[in-house]
Amino acid sequence: MAKFYITTTLPYVNAPPHIGFALELVRADIIARYHRLLGDEVIFNTGTDEHGLKVYRNALKENKDPKEYVDMLVKRFVSLKSTLNVSYTNFIRTTDPHHKKAAQEFWNRCSASGDIYKQLYSIKYCVGCELEKTESELDEYGRCPIHPNLEIEIIEEENYFFRWSKYQEKLLELYSSRPDFVLPSFRMNELRNFVSSGLRDFSITRRREKMPWGVAVPEDDEHVMYVWFDALVNYISTLGWPEDEKKFKNFWPGIQIAGKDNLRQQAAMWQAMLMSAGLPCSKQILINGFIESGGHKMSKSLGNVVDPTDVVGQYGTDALRYWFAREVPAFDDGDFTQDKFAFAYEGNLVNGLGNYIQRVSTMVKNYFPEGIARPSTEDLLKVALKRGDSEYVALEYFIKRIIAKEYREAMEKFELTKAIDKIFELLKELDVFVQVHEPFKLIKKDKEKAKVILWNLCYGAVGLAWLLIPFLPETSDKIFDIFGITEKNPPAGGPKWDNFKAKEHKALFPRIEK
Repeated sequence: MAKFYITTTLPYVNAPPHIGFALELVRADIIARYHRLLGDEVIFNTGTDEHGLKVYRNALKENKDPKEYVDMLVKRFVSLKSTLNVSYTNFIRTTDPHHKKAAQEFWNRCSASGDIYKQLYSIKYCVGCELEKTESELDEYGRCPIHPNLEIEIIEEENYFFRWSKYQEKLLELYSSRPDFVLPSFRMNELRNFVSSGLRDFSITRRREKMPWGVAVPEDDEHVMYVWFDALVNYISTLGWPEDEKKFKNFWPGIQIAGKDNLRQQAAMWQAMLMSAGLPCSKQILINGFIESGGHKMSKSLGNVVDPTDVVGQYGTDALRYWFAREVPAFDDGDFTQDKFAFAYEGNLVNGLGNYIQRVSTMVKNYFPEGIARPSTEDLLKVALKRGDSEYVALEYFIKRIIAKEYREAMEKFELTKAIDKIFELLKELDVFVQVHEPFKLIKKDKEKAKVILWNLCYGAVGLAWLLIPFLPETSDKIFDIFGITEKNPPAGGPKWDNFKAKEHKALFPRIEK
């Protein structure tokens, strides 16, 4: 059994969960579920980033102790597990006592490498990003383009710095030796260009007198760790590092999923910090794009932020998971509108997948209530699919050897959109199979042949459920149940279902009243 580790980034706890983070969480869940389908032992990590200036100031505004404040806010993120049906194994909070100790040990290792020093400095700082900004990163009005509603602040004080500049060549060597370190490749090129242009050492502390809400710096009570330094350590502290060396080595390095606006922090700052601490770099950083709303980037100031809980409340969890997997490009920006979402829901789920399952299960229940056993190979070949101009293949072979192979190839490359497209390619073939053979007419003329046709259609339905396990787990479970399948076979060798018995059920995807 192989070990597999995947983690999302940690969202700031002080803003409500938005659809962009929901996208990241669901995509990580799809990959985690796929690896469980392969038989791997999976650790799937997510959590909340709870330190920093934004959290501290908001807690003061509400007259709350910062810990009391984050304890209240974290519940919104914990609830996403059920809202989005995600299967994470670890939920880490950066206020957890073990994480704090791990962050301090990480500090000590970077310090022992000679990469932490103290210096007076003056910077322009975006509280929204919790990052310093150069002039080139600000817009024409001197504001951060990601948080244009916030004033850029000037910070002047003595802080500790990390020697990022020391790792420029080592990072470039890493990128050259592992060209798939960041996916997609155009983000890798962006990262390489950024690092090639030169790296500036960055501040990793804040003075406690100004901002006391953070992890204490070892042996210097006047400073707390800068939120980025502390938070990034979660990827390894969640694995029991540094105490549980065996578990850490078994699962690290792992896969990280990040948004494109986190590229430099995740794939350059964090990797340099790992090098400094003498630890292996992550395997890959997968970059999500933004989800826009009607062609505009979502923001509170524009009033176009989409709450994933609202979407799930209206359409259901699997409808939103479907949208994330198929309608949002795997590595690029997507555009969410209610009309587009409703159109995809009706066309592909209600009238597509849901309609197929309803038709087939109804025919089997009505025509063969006792169930259908596997026909002979000879009979199955008589109703083989036509592929191309002259090639015929049995439907079972098509699912196990053609569709499943192409599906796995896409999943291994993290091309989730291509993988789910293969499922709907199979659905299209099954719809054609119904139209060609018309079992609803054939049942009156040749009941035995109609039984063979319907066995194939049942096998196709359960094949859809099998491939949908990572993407639409709730729907997959319902389809297995509808056709009397109690055991989901692992993919090694392909599924071997022989007998089907359909039962009455509610629509998989109900129509939405307008």
